[in-house]
Amino acid sequence: MERYVIVFFMRILIILAHPVKQSFNHAIAETARKKLLTLGHEVIYHDLYAENFPALLPAGEISRDGLADHVIQKHCDELQSADGILIVHPNWWGMPPAILKGWIDRVLRPGVAYEFQEGDPGEGIPKGLLKARTAIVLNTSNTNKDREENIFLDPLETIWKNCICYLCGINIFHRKMFRILITSTEQQRRKWLAEVEQILTKHFS
Repeated sequence: MERYVIVFFMRILIILAHPVKQSFNHAIAETARKKLLTLGHEVIYHDLYAENFPALLPAGEISRDGLADHVIQKHCDELQSADGILIVHPNWWGMPPAILKGWIDRVLRPGVAYEFQEGDPGEGIPKGLLKARTAIVLNTSNTNKDREENIFLDPLETIWKNCICYLCGINIFHRKMFRILITSTEQQRRKWLAEVEQILTKHFS
């Protein structure tokens, strides 16, 4: 008796934010891109620094009815069409790089990533609109785990998991911090890249 395996192909959006092309963040993003293609998925890939993404949010774009230019609209359309999202960036002062914060400000727009219920002036709890149900955030850091969690309270976890992903309707969230990057060996980095492949296989296959 023949057996049939049903494979669901997805559209995965990768957003990379690191200014140095030789960085380990770039290696993570490229490893992820190749693995997702091997799994049979469509990949939308944006290197924000290489593309010189316009990060500054103009006043006329803040409201839901504000008009976005064609670059931002393209990003919005791709975000809305994505079945999964992968974000890659370093931990800078407990925050994403400014260019990525600008991407969040301009692309995760009301009406695109979330909305408020009818009659809600904006003080209630918004409803998430994103089609994607899984988001993965991969970070690099030179801060040890105990200090990050006990002294700084792991702000990136709060930002991505609670303030962004869950608010926008993404139910499955996975984040991995690779540390300590500055003293890591080539062997350690190869192990980390293998772990990236394992994470993607687990969540997107």
